[in-house]
Amino acid sequence: MSETVDTMRIAVEADTSGFDRALGDLTTRANGFGSALTAAFRGGVGGGKSFDGVLRQLGQRISTIALDAALKPLTNLAGGLFGQLLGGIGGGGSAASAAAPSILPFAKGGVVRTPSFFPAGGQMGLMGEAGAEAILPLQRGADGSLGVSLQGGGGRSGPSIVFNVSTPDAPSFRRAEVQIQAMLARAAQRGQRGL
Repeated sequence: MSETVDTMRIAVEADTSGFDRALGDLTTRANGFGSALTAAFRGGVGGGKSFDGVLRQLGQRISTIALDAALKPLTNLAGGLFGQLLGGIGGGGSAASAAAPSILPFAKGGVVRTPSFFPAGGQMGLMGEAGAEAILPLQRGADGSLGVSLQGGGGRSGPSIVFNVSTPDAPSFRRAEVQIQAMLARAAQRGQRGL
């Protein structure tokens, strides 16, 4: 009984720079924690401090490390925005502006091709999680209605209206012709009103 084994080799290319930065930051924080722990015990043993004093000093140092880590994203954002402001005034950029997240304007619409978070009424929304999603700007009509505006390709052309009619014979179609004309007139009037 012989078995055939197929081997498939798959190559994966991925941008791991974000992961590398996060891992480097985690390593720095862990080293900072280790240094704080070592310094606290060394100071306690060499300085004749009580164990309670050593733990208090260690707690303060760990609190400082945690606060620095928590404020780092805010510091990067503020520094990036400040760098962009100065870069806009002076005409050049700065290294700090590279740390700020890019702001993509969608006032004229656009397409989101990758999963992205956005604020949604005090919560966090996710778009693009199942593939590309379109962003369509809304416009308020003369009657106050809000919706997506249709724009033709030049001239005064409107949307196409298609009627598919299935009848057993031509006389049946002629009898329904008046009804079809009325439906077409109503659809055209609604289109002109923007409904």
